[in-house]
Amino acid sequence: MRDKTQVNSRSAEAGPGDGLVRAGGIVFVVGAIATLVTVAPLFLGTDPFPPAAYGVCMLMGAGFLLAAAGLLRAVSAQRRSARST
Repeated sequence: MRDKTQVNSRSAEAGPGDGLVRAGGIVFVVGAIATLVTVAPLFLGTDPFPPAAYGVCMLMGAGFLLAAAGLLRAVSAQRRSARST
């Protein structure tokens, strides 16, 4: 049955903003892992990390902003194409 199913050509293409959303997701995950690693010494009773390590935790917010920018870019491109038709 799969050989008779047509692939949606729109889903196969990378639209505007898709790269930003992917990059934002990766940066967010890196920031989330850094947050878990930075908070772990508080629960384990070991020495805390240096303050620079806490700066890496800010990547979580930066990734969220990147993904939101990609989403807004995709929405604006869809609106422009809808208005042109």
